[in-house]
Amino acid sequence: MQHRIDIDYYTDMLCVWAYFAQIKLDELKSEFGDRIHIRHHFITLFGNNEVRIGQGYEDGGYAGYSAHVRGLQRHFPHVDIHSQIWTRNIPASSMPVHLTLKAVQILEGQGKLPQPETARQRTLFEELVWQLRLAFFSKLQNIADESVLHEHLQALDIPVDAVQKEICNGNAYAALSLDMDEQRNRMIEGSPTWIMNEGRQRLYGNVGYRAIAANIQELLEREVDLPDWC
Repeated sequence: MQHRIDIDYYTDMLCVWAYFAQIKLDELKSEFGDRIHIRHHFITLFGNNEVRIGQGYEDGGYAGYSAHVRGLQRHFPHVDIHSQIWTRNIPASSMPVHLTLKAVQILEGQGKLPQPETARQRTLFEELVWQLRLAFFSKLQNIADESVLHEHLQALDIPVDAVQKEICNGNAYAALSLDMDEQRNRMIEGSPTWIMNEGRQRLYGNVGYRAIAANIQELLEREVDLPDWC
């Protein structure tokens, strides 16, 4: 029986490159199905946006960064970017949305959320990730705002009280802290980063789909735990 490989996927929810890369995630699930398992991790690149962008983006602060992000869209016509991105409804930090997502991830791991019929479909957690990215980049919603996060949970019938419980009891904080530790220990440079083969294969940034799929196919075809000479 063909073995399954784990893929650790590191992103920041406010990273436009991760927004562009959603189509690659969907295609991987469609092509490889239950032969792969994508483990989502969140890294805090946009932890303080006033410092990172408002003061730190040398080419014009928020307005300059907005122009930069909007300028990228011509290379990625499969998604929409709002004309006022990063100039209105600006999230102060990506940490609130990461914390909420870790709580949902915990519930999913505990079997408390419905599962998709096939491995080629998004899980409820994965659908929430996409809807929140879409909400920020396309609809200009402040996804650091608790009320916005709760609206998206309710839209997918994810119990808000259960999510809040995992945040209030510290479990979501612990899970997010572990992601941050992995970012340091594995020296994750940015978002998105794909790590396979127990850390021996790493793809970072705007990597083409065929390159990602080729790495996965090579691992699937290799016999389990045998060393490779080339």
